[in-house]
Amino acid sequence: MSDEGGDSWQERADRALARLVDASAFERILISLAALAMSVVVGAVVILVSGWVATCESPVFSVAGIGSFCYDPIDVYVTLFKGAIWPSYNVAITLKETTLLLFTGLSVAVAFRAGLFNIGTQGQLVLGALGTAMAVLWVAPVVPAGAVGALILITVGLLAGAFVGGVWGAIPGALKAYADANEVITTIMLNFVASGIAFTLVSEVFKDPESQTVQTRAIPGFAQLRPVFFDSTVFSMLALVGALVLAAGIYWMLNGTSFGYDLRTSGVQPEAAEYGGVESKKTMVSSMALSGALGGLGGAVYVLMVASRWRTGIPSLGFDGITVSILAGNNPLGVIPAALLFGALKTGSLAIEFQLSVPKQLVGVLRGLIILFIAMPEFFRMVGARFRFGDERPTVATDGGETTDGSAGGDQGGDDR
Repeated sequence: MSDEGGDSWQERADRALARLVDASAFERILISLAALAMSVVVGAVVILVSGWVATCESPVFSVAGIGSFCYDPIDVYVTLFKGAIWPSYNVAITLKETTLLLFTGLSVAVAFRAGLFNIGTQGQLVLGALGTAMAVLWVAPVVPAGAVGALILITVGLLAGAFVGGVWGAIPGALKAYADANEVITTIMLNFVASGIAFTLVSEVFKDPESQTVQTRAIPGFAQLRPVFFDSTVFSMLALVGALVLAAGIYWMLNGTSFGYDLRTSGVQPEAAEYGGVESKKTMVSSMALSGALGGLGGAVYVLMVASRWRTGIPSLGFDGITVSILAGNNPLGVIPAALLFGALKTGSLAIEFQLSVPKQLVGVLRGLIILFIAMPEFFRMVGARFRFGDERPTVATDGGETTDGSAGGDQGGDDR
């Protein structure tokens, strides 16, 4: 049914989605900044309301006729953003979170670009971390201590984590390709399976005999990724640089190689890709294996840089990677600022909990509002691109004809426009 202006709400929504899909990179940045500003405004209102209904011994301010307020929105946001960059230890924590989220964000982004939803990065990370710990402990007795031994063990650990994560990621890819099993369901279920396998193996076979908790023995100190510029045991600049190089490499792979082209076209236009000779089943398995390998690398870096062993209670970095990928529009280069933002918010949230008497639940709401407001425009743009909203100009098809839906023009509607 049309409204008074002659256009139905669906037609207006379609035009809005098309405009969002066709937005330039500069316009998308402006949209993200506007969304960030809006999230701060909404969050400030939430803080005020929460401070008004809460009870406290020393209200921060009072308004005549309204009442007292326990929380100051300006103080909360200043602490949130300042806590991410000061003091230097907080900077190290922010960069640590950023480094780990780069791996998991890239893992999810690769699968999304192939048209697959990898919700199993957490399980791939957990098993990759276990593979790294056991491989390093197994090889350590036969390598010399020092720089040479460190290079060997770190390389072995990274390769083991990538291999184990890749194998675990290939399983839902094969189920999708050859049994048409929904990868969302299989990857979610495999997260629980991975956690159960890792817990059982460590508790029954590889447990540190000198510890009461479920964890492996610590890897040798010379096999750990050491800090370079920060005097902190939680972050290594070498790991961050490696993650940045990997992000650039994944971007080049997706946009500059035949495998990347097959992967992208399979995700955006599967029928056209199949018609053009792309082996869709092989691409599904390969893309999920690559996605899993990246998640496994995240687990390897967690062991080598942060924990120095496998242990229970590994943070939900895989699920955070989904948010990072959506914030980045599934663009490998966009994962870099998205991971930095997410890492800064996590560190700043800790600063609020320590420095202000603000409930951690409210801190979580504020962080979630910022992520939600920034992610939603990009999410709707991705939806619009997938359902062919946006540029409807004729394009040349592979047989020389014309099409207006972008179905044979290459990578139109891709997620990194």
